[in-house]
Amino acid sequence: MNHEVYETRVDLKTYQMQKLNELLVFVKGFNDFYREKLKGISLPITSLTDLRQLPLTTKSELAQDQTLYPPHGRNHSYPEDSYIRYHQTSGTTGRPLKVLDTVESWNWWSDCWVEVLKSAGVTNNDRAYLAFSFGPFIGFWAAHEAVQKQGSMAIPGGSMSSEERLNSILQNKATVLFCTPSYALHLAEVAEKLGLNIKDSSIEKIITAGEPGGSVPSTRSQIERLWGAKLFDHVGMTEMGAYGYSCQEQKGLHVNEAQFIVEVINPDTLDHVEPGERGELVLTNLGRFGYPMIRYRTGDAVIYEPETCACGNSYLFLPGGLLGRTDDMVVIRGVNIYPSSLEAIVREFHSIKEFRIIYYTEQEMNQVKIQIEGPEDVVPTLAQLLRKRLGLRINIERVEDSSLERFTMKARRVIDNRTTKVTA
Repeated sequence: MNHEVYETRVDLKTYQMQKLNELLVFVKGFNDFYREKLKGISLPITSLTDLRQLPLTTKSELAQDQTLYPPHGRNHSYPEDSYIRYHQTSGTTGRPLKVLDTVESWNWWSDCWVEVLKSAGVTNNDRAYLAFSFGPFIGFWAAHEAVQKQGSMAIPGGSMSSEERLNSILQNKATVLFCTPSYALHLAEVAEKLGLNIKDSSIEKIITAGEPGGSVPSTRSQIERLWGAKLFDHVGMTEMGAYGYSCQEQKGLHVNEAQFIVEVINPDTLDHVEPGERGELVLTNLGRFGYPMIRYRTGDAVIYEPETCACGNSYLFLPGGLLGRTDDMVVIRGVNIYPSSLEAIVREFHSIKEFRIIYYTEQEMNQVKIQIEGPEDVVPTLAQLLRKRLGLRINIERVEDSSLERFTMKARRVIDNRTTKVTA
């Protein structure tokens, strides 16, 4: 896939620098938050090396700015009456951010989502079922816009129960399902209880977002097995935009470099990591002038690979997708643990309906246990596999069926009961 930018007949990197400098000139003139942050910065920026001289942006900065300048902070470049969309972050890692979009910025959002649809092979012949709440969390709002923009039928599933959504999917012969990985699994569980045959339904593709599970092979495999459909992952952030998507190869995520500049840094030293090394994803969005993000620390752990994916897409590739949150890592008896790495192993067992991870402190040592809904005989097998893969003994506790929480949006399967956040 050739990613020459035809509008300007320049290569991708030159195009990125042109768009970046347009954005920097704009924010230095009209955005109070970045005018202060970029004080003393000389323009133009001529290379990615120059970009590294700009200060990083953090979520805590944005939250603090909204506290000092309520309710929306100073990172909204236009007068408030210029904005037509209100969103807020889920608040899973602190105080929710309030984010507004202008007509132009929201159109940019949906254009980014159109790229997600194209990569998944969604066409105007598809009927898209959007199983989310339609609340202030951005969720699949932009997907809804993109589906319509592309000419597909959008079928909203807000305010419905899981049973009602399943019946709507079947009755309307939906071909594409949009939801979180956790909810795709939960819908399959509900369908089984109701005796509904979803494996032979009209659903051909599932596009997930909100959690790393869509790029976790065992989770993806389980969803595809239950639904008889192919799963495509997508990543985005309320404060950043819809920046990445999977392809037919299903081996990771591509970042839409026509709209986002990518960096991967060591979260401790802030130095850039080498290809193949794990680091924190840093992004700059190039088309959201109403709410710009320049060198934003996403908190997502990734590995980047400069080689072109077998699908032909030359955009930067993140093998394995998002590997977890940099602040999700816990050290248990000297071993670095991410919830996504535990999920990858648990989801290999199709008989496990749901699970929960619990961190706790025992004799001043960090410990971890996993609660599962599943048959008793899976407990020793799972414990043995976890020890083999991670080099760590993890207690597995079987709980009653249907006793663990189910999730329609972002799952919260981790409970941290540690009395001290020791690092070893």
